[in-house]
Amino acid sequence: MKTVKHKILVLSGKGGVGKSTFSAHLAHGLAEDENTQVALLDIDICGPSIPKIMGLEGEQVHQSGSGWSPVFLEDNLGVMSVGFLLSSPDDAVIWRGPKKNGMIKQFLRDVDWGELDYLIVDTPPGTSDEHLSAVQYLAGAHIDGAVLVTTPQEVSLQDVRKEISFCRKVKLPIIGVVENMSGFVCPRCRKESQIFPPTTGGAEVMCQDLKIPLLGRVPLDPRIGKSCDKGQSFLVEAPDSPATSAYRSIIQRIREFCDLHPPEGASLVPS
Repeated sequence: MKTVKHKILVLSGKGGVGKSTFSAHLAHGLAEDENTQVALLDIDICGPSIPKIMGLEGEQVHQSGSGWSPVFLEDNLGVMSVGFLLSSPDDAVIWRGPKKNGMIKQFLRDVDWGELDYLIVDTPPGTSDEHLSAVQYLAGAHIDGAVLVTTPQEVSLQDVRKEISFCRKVKLPIIGVVENMSGFVCPRCRKESQIFPPTTGGAEVMCQDLKIPLLGRVPLDPRIGKSCDKGQSFLVEAPDSPATSAYRSIIQRIREFCDLHPPEGASLVPS
């Protein structure tokens, strides 16, 4: 991990809020700069969706003297997931906690990541084994922080509050919150509808109450799901979408946060 400058964990208390989709597009957005080396690590052991979203289903991990090699989507974008180790995308991973923890440790220790600017870690929902393992194994390295993904309704925010409590207990910095599926603008009439009503004020009120940054809101766009099913970057497929603008704004804020919190021993002033 010494060769990795910035490490970002993407968390959500609840499944189905678009966390893996956001992780994938965060990686795509950062890697658009050809001089930026990016890797995406999927530690959702039982539900590895990153190979599908990134268009890498069926790829295999290769081992060399220096360890496992990530699967590269672009020259500057590598991906690692337990999905690459399964014989079929439909195979179930039926493992107890210790075996899952051992796999995460291998991903962090035995993968030859090379020189990286950003390592994005896509986690499963909750605050249990995989999250504790990632934080524990990275304790000796500099973790920039966590991005929390939620949807506007209270049933999702309830679980995100637990995730915020987890971050504070394990002293994991919080970069901010992303409100996903935040409204839907009809492509014909341009009228906005709230598919998931923010009955308690949504992420904005929660962030104000808990004094953490709201990084932005990503509206619903059916093309996001289509792009993920096809393994394509939505940022490229729909450059004029309001959701693409929201993604780019959020990615820029995350980049700025990392620039202001360099690894220990690094300088804020470029040499």
